[in-house]
Amino acid sequence: MTSLSPADTEQLRLAFQRCRDMDGTLNEQLRAYADASREVFPAYGEAVDRLVARLDGNGGGATAPRAGDAMPPFMLPDEGGRLVAMPALLERGPLAVMFFRGHWCPYCRLNVRAVVQARDRIEAMGAQVVAIVPETQEYTGQLKAESGAPFPILTDLDNGYALSLNLAIWLGTEIQQLLSYQDMAKFHGNDGWMLPIPAVFVVGRDGIVKARFVDPDFRKRMEIDDLIEALESASREN
Repeated sequence: MTSLSPADTEQLRLAFQRCRDMDGTLNEQLRAYADASREVFPAYGEAVDRLVARLDGNGGGATAPRAGDAMPPFMLPDEGGRLVAMPALLERGPLAVMFFRGHWCPYCRLNVRAVVQARDRIEAMGAQVVAIVPETQEYTGQLKAESGAPFPILTDLDNGYALSLNLAIWLGTEIQQLLSYQDMAKFHGNDGWMLPIPAVFVVGRDGIVKARFVDPDFRKRMEIDDLIEALESASREN
């Protein structure tokens, strides 16, 4: 099978809802969805395995900023078209800079939802979150509205910032064909089929990376407790 039938799409929607509502950590929810997705759409699961193996072999994301490095600053538009700059955010406290694939990605939606649920813990320590996706503002606005995210969701058009951090990857023709039911060209404003490797950089007020999570396998994400711990540590430093 190289495409999804309406019945398959409905099965995936129900699987997403089950995983979203289950008790467990973020990565337990993500694994449950990955397993359910593989049952419905095995060709995609196998293609993702090959993509991850290719990225691992190429050191995908390995040269992105590490703890102790200065985080390259950004200035990107939010879902309302306002420019958001990293230095201005850092004046208010430590920052988690989070890269997501897009509003269409169920793993990203689960990830964003888990971060939103931790908002009180994050805000209590004076820390902040900013999300970065390669989608136009129409879709960053959609992601923000659907998730109830209290933090900015920024457009990194053409993956310019992700490229500067060595996070941007080309999905390849096999994944393109399997995801052809998603209108990526419309979401991105281009047909390059480039996405960022999902990643988290916890940046202190001094602009230095304190912790990071980069994994070429988009089905794995930084656990929320690890994110909180890293932000708490950065808060104590400042």
